[in-house]
Amino acid sequence: MELLNQHIEALIFASPQPIAVSDIRTVLEESLQAAIEDEVIRKAIEVSQNQFRDDRYAFELVEIAGGWQFLTKGAFHNSVAVHLRQTTRKRLSQAALETLALVAYKQPVSKSELEEIRGVSCDYALQKLLDKELVFITGRSEGPGRPLLYGTTEKFMDYLGINSLTDLPKPKEFRDEENSVGAPVSLDEPAPQS
Repeated sequence: MELLNQHIEALIFASPQPIAVSDIRTVLEESLQAAIEDEVIRKAIEVSQNQFRDDRYAFELVEIAGGWQFLTKGAFHNSVAVHLRQTTRKRLSQAALETLALVAYKQPVSKSELEEIRGVSCDYALQKLLDKELVFITGRSEGPGRPLLYGTTEKFMDYLGINSLTDLPKPKEFRDEENSVGAPVSLDEPAPQS
């Protein structure tokens, strides 16, 4: 099929989120009026992946969040980060980040469970996370009052650059010395007096 790789690259480039092989197949079969097998698409993607590994390109083709997407190579992350920092007006608050982390690790989780862990109301943070499409309502609990349950979206995984929730750091990894902040505190020293 003529220019199949270019058609696939164009679809991946134009898609605002990772696009699955099945979605690529559906679009190509309609636009090219021909049956295309998933394996043919995967092989074409592999050829494109190898092409974009070349140092001449600032981006690469990556499988992420159940689909394929063009992403900037690591060497250029700082430049892109500066651009995004200059152009992004609204960031997540500390409360929203904490709530998002809890949803990611505890999902499906109810608002009352989040509030019990955090010790404060999560209404505003959850609403912001829903608005930004980082969490969604997965259903209702079977418990009293049948509260709504929340989980993370593919946009969340895309934002973090992970393929699945199993790629999240394990809680024990947060205790590693290399992941700590500040100088280590000796348990033998008395606490500072205020």
